[in-house]
Amino acid sequence: MGKGLIIVYTGNGKGKTTAALGLAFRTIGHRWKVCMIQFIKSKTNCGEHKIKKYLDKLYTFHVLGKGFILNEEDVNSNQNAARNAWNKAKQIISSNEYKLVILDELTYLISYNLIDEKEIIDFLINKPENMHIIVTGRIAPASLIDKADIVTEMREIKHYFNQGFAAQKGIEW
Repeated sequence: MGKGLIIVYTGNGKGKTTAALGLAFRTIGHRWKVCMIQFIKSKTNCGEHKIKKYLDKLYTFHVLGKGFILNEEDVNSNQNAARNAWNKAKQIISSNEYKLVILDELTYLISYNLIDEKEIIDFLINKPENMHIIVTGRIAPASLIDKADIVTEMREIKHYFNQGFAAQKGIEW
């Protein structure tokens, strides 16, 4: 079995979490355990949450965010939630129980200075050797991109949001 990778899906386009979930299901197909931690999202009726009941033994999911960060007040109210979520992520990664851990929207903890960038990078590069970690979120810092084994940037070319349409069940949530 090869070395565990750090994979980053970043950019302003759609598909970062979806790409991570694609690898999650590929990993589960090999009967390896997966854990996903959502740092910002707080909605619990998303498709990726509902699938848990079908995959109970191999798919663990933690929704630890307080919702999207839109202003300075949101940043302040998310500080404790971010620290608690990051501590949970470190505990899960250190347990070495999972083949794949998805840190969904982790980049926001760095870009909003909720958790120190160096702390996150240092921890990720010292992860268990055979564990894969996926980090998603816009504005991945250069230090994360530098340490990652795979980096994919999602770039928005066209999105129906810009035409006034609402998020669609099964597509965004």
